[in-house]
Amino acid sequence: MEYIGATGVPVKLEAVPVEEGIDFHFILSFAIDADPSGNTQNGKFSPYWADTLTPESVAAMKKSHPNVKALTSLSGWSFGDKVLRWYTPDDTQQWISNAFSSLSSMAQQYHLDGIDIDYENFPRHNSSFAYCIGELITLLKNQSVISVATIAPYHKTTAPYIELFENYGDVIDFVNYQFYTDKVRKPKSYVEAFKIRAGQFDKEKLLPSYEVNGRGIQGDAFFDALSLLEENGFGVTGVMIFSADASSSNDYYYERKSQDFLLNSTLSV
Repeated sequence: MEYIGATGVPVKLEAVPVEEGIDFHFILSFAIDADPSGNTQNGKFSPYWADTLTPESVAAMKKSHPNVKALTSLSGWSFGDKVLRWYTPDDTQQWISNAFSSLSSMAQQYHLDGIDIDYENFPRHNSSFAYCIGELITLLKNQSVISVATIAPYHKTTAPYIELFENYGDVIDFVNYQFYTDKVRKPKSYVEAFKIRAGQFDKEKLLPSYEVNGRGIQGDAFFDALSLLEENGFGVTGVMIFSADASSSNDYYYERKSQDFLLNSTLSV
């Protein structure tokens, strides 16, 4: 899982190394329920990722690498200077309908296979998020618009995502938990954090994550943590990286090494 396009860096899909034998999911970041001025649009999502990530580039990447899928992530932390928040729609059915229509069009235009849910701010009294998002994912899957759905909680948003996962876990394929927000910097602490989140979500769907040049565990200690996870009985079936934008400056070291780890892990089973 690789987030791409969120920072404005002119990153290109074809620059990212993709190994055969790996299910590689690019997550175009972000699709936002807002107009260019940041006003909410009642579920009408628009793409706000780097201009270099064109429909043609997605199609070309998927053609040259049949193991690649493309997703878009919904919301993210902010849009320009405006912090994005989940809001309770006046009419939940209308919001779901608008979201389904806008994301269906986006999926067709950008050759998308799925969506990632990355709402990061919630009102104090939230009662609509799990229902609206869960029903949206279900509808998109039932109508064969998408085949993959992932969620991206972090330590301050576990509650709404646990509610979503408990009620709609059957249509959620992976949990891209943002472990770098847990402020763990050593492999042993990373494993302890993973155990906690594995208890909140399905350990088989939970992916270890890494933020390039960012927070949390850094450098090769991340791969020591992956090895330690395996030693503790966790199957490391995938990795989430944020983001290709940052990795473009270091020749995608963490993407290369993560894929090597996963291929060697798979071969050793």
